[in-house]
Amino acid sequence: MPRLIVLRGVDEGKQFDLAGPAVVVGRHSTNPVSLHDTQVSRKHFELKSLPDGGYQLFDLGSGNGTLLNGQPVKAAPLRTGDRIAVGQTQLLYTTGVADAPVRDELTERVRLLNRDAGSDVLSAIVRSVGADAGSQILSRPSAAGSDWIKARLAGLAALYETAEAVSHILDVDELLVRVMELALRTADADHGCFMLRDEAGQLVPKAARYKDGLSRQEDLGVSRTIVDYVLKEHQGILVTDAATDARFRGGASIHKHHLREVICVPLKGRRETLGVMFLDTQSSLKNVVAGGTGTGTFTEDHLHLASAVAHQAAIAVEESRYHQALVGAERLAAVGQTIAALSHHIKNIMQGVRFGSDMVRAALGDGDTELLTKGWRLVEKNQGRIDALMLDMLSYSKEREPAIEPTDLNKLCEDVLELVRGRAAERGVVLDWRPGANVAGVPCDPDGLHRAVLNLVGNAIDALEGRENGKVSVQALLDADGAWAKVIVMDNGPGIPADQADAIFKPFVSTKGSRGTGLGLPVSRKILREHGGDIVVQSVPDKGSKFTCRIPMKGAYGDLSGTSQHPPVRPPVENDE
Repeated sequence: MPRLIVLRGVDEGKQFDLAGPAVVVGRHSTNPVSLHDTQVSRKHFELKSLPDGGYQLFDLGSGNGTLLNGQPVKAAPLRTGDRIAVGQTQLLYTTGVADAPVRDELTERVRLLNRDAGSDVLSAIVRSVGADAGSQILSRPSAAGSDWIKARLAGLAALYETAEAVSHILDVDELLVRVMELALRTADADHGCFMLRDEAGQLVPKAARYKDGLSRQEDLGVSRTIVDYVLKEHQGILVTDAATDARFRGGASIHKHHLREVICVPLKGRRETLGVMFLDTQSSLKNVVAGGTGTGTFTEDHLHLASAVAHQAAIAVEESRYHQALVGAERLAAVGQTIAALSHHIKNIMQGVRFGSDMVRAALGDGDTELLTKGWRLVEKNQGRIDALMLDMLSYSKEREPAIEPTDLNKLCEDVLELVRGRAAERGVVLDWRPGANVAGVPCDPDGLHRAVLNLVGNAIDALEGRENGKVSVQALLDADGAWAKVIVMDNGPGIPADQADAIFKPFVSTKGSRGTGLGLPVSRKILREHGGDIVVQSVPDKGSKFTCRIPMKGAYGDLSGTSQHPPVRPPVENDE
């Protein structure tokens, strides 16, 4: 589905799905896309759907105008990756899916003919080449069989190598270095670099390279006069004698750095011009000094080839920036959702604190000891909820290496049950404990596992609140093959609906309403996965749920029974059973 993502501005991180034939974007609260930027008009621009499923942008006479990829527009079709700037807000347009394939009606006229038994077509073959001949010729054009092919393949080989680099190298800086080295070799230039626009619009040098044998101590002079001309005129240029060219006669850098031949081409991508590619040589100057003919190194063919190479590099940089912006926007959206969820939980907790404080204040004024006790208990209870929330947040966000040591699983579970016994009694829940055999030396982090089991047992008790004959069973055991130790927590509660089974381990998803932090189960699973194990859940609606903690007895750590060494963390298990 087409979508607008806010990359910068007051609403940073928000995402708006686009649906319907027309979507108005502006500051007014009734707009489908409502922005809180004071520099945005009430109805700033409108997106109208196109027959192919995309959208076209129409500025609605806004006061500050609308910029599409840095250029002011009144109307323009949108493509995935386009950036729309309004006021202090920058939006990213993305379709979310690949464009629909174009239907070619002529393909319906294609027929695969049956083999004609009466003729021997294969006997008419006069020449053949191997399947990899094309890549071999393009990668080594000098090995071609004739001068005609060599001359025509030289440029194609450069484009082939550029395409190979673009398709395999993901890092922008590394890609530009590779393309510049290729451009220097192909054009026989002395120096070269890219000048890319940063977010502020300033030109920044990238991938500067010198020809082998030239001193790296000398400055590489890039003529701003030439660069500005290329960007202003939107065309690549070949200057055969920059020092005498009337258009650049005022350029001090041209004379200072003895620039005699220059190729400068714009980095024009699909959406915008990102900067320029600059190549120069002092060869003709050296030729003249040495008494040569003065014939230039660069030709018109080099100019066309440089333009093609620069275009491919620009598309690669553009796509990389689009991808980075999309990833960054998704992260911002996740941060926004996290903050919203945290705010909701903290607000609920603070309501309890405030209510308890009011009770304490009223009790102190009236001298009511009973009301004072109730109010203070309410404050203490919500203080405990704040502590639990902070501990869960720290546990979930921090990468932690479990301190593995031989642990008696029975004693660990008994300690957990002792802590929740009063809570279970208040809710009328029966605790059923089933100790296991041969679980006295389970290799685990006792503090981490204790917290995970406590979370599971506490959740089971909470799930049984208000239900008759509520029962929580806890069992410790060792698998028959001795590979896994397990702690099983079962309840006869309402169970987990099938459509919520995948969501219960996501952060801030809670079935307890305001009483839960939504981090208990994610933290518990994280702890088990840090051990190289996992939590497996089975549930039947209206029958109950079963949570199984699986701890490896050997696995990546070896058999740690009887030792207290701290092994390295095993990578988390990605697939649930």
